[in-house]
Amino acid sequence: MTAIEGVAELASRIRPVVQVLGGKFMTSPELAAVEAEAGLPPRSLYLRGRSAVLGDVPPKVAAELFGIFPHWLFEFVLPPAVAVLDAPAAVRAYAESSARWSRVSLSAVSDPGRLADLLFRVVDAADASALALFAGWKNAERPSGDVERLGFALMVVRELRGGLHFAALRALGLSVPEAVIADPEGGRERLLRTAWPEDAANELTAAAGRKPDLRDRWRRAESMTDARMGELLASALTGPQRAELDRRLAELAAFAQLPGSPTA
Repeated sequence: MTAIEGVAELASRIRPVVQVLGGKFMTSPELAAVEAEAGLPPRSLYLRGRSAVLGDVPPKVAAELFGIFPHWLFEFVLPPAVAVLDAPAAVRAYAESSARWSRVSLSAVSDPGRLADLLFRVVDAADASALALFAGWKNAERPSGDVERLGFALMVVRELRGGLHFAALRALGLSVPEAVIADPEGGRERLLRTAWPEDAANELTAAAGRKPDLRDRWRRAESMTDARMGELLASALTGPQRAELDRRLAELAAFAQLPGSPTA
């Protein structure tokens, strides 16, 4: 295996834990509690808080940033949420929900500050140009506590990989919904779970099915994303640091009992 293949394999290996744990707080009871305390309508802090790091983003623009959800959802959810919470307050509320989730879910993790440091090395070394949500959260205020920093770092690395993956998809001529359909872990059912009406999900599925190389394009986008993440890991971390990151994230996956981890 070449060095380039090795870091791409590492990027692929750490993806599930970053993707799952970096986004776990977004649907957590902790986020719902912060949302209620802020006076926001139910299930609106995720959309308002995540996008507010870029300011008061119009609903149509926010829908494009998120990619996976239908536009009607943002037109319905964002205006009343914006009326309740200005952008700086929404960012603080979103970060607070991450911090609360981290204290509940990550407090027993061994040396969370060290893993956060390694992840932030990757974040700080990454070029954020054209990766809007990642750019916003990369430059947002970071928590001071080690446990809270770990949860925040996982979220920002998730934004990084997501931005790179969206870029890879578009370079290969796939929309995000088409990628969802191509993904063996996604498909039409996932579209339905992300607020697409049944008729729209059917239309998207049929249109995606007319691309005979749909699954191949999706696999190439995954490989391209892993390659770019691998290059970043190689430039941001030394060999021993990459091995340590790999080990610590594997331990975190086992601690969280994620599918595929040794104790899941």
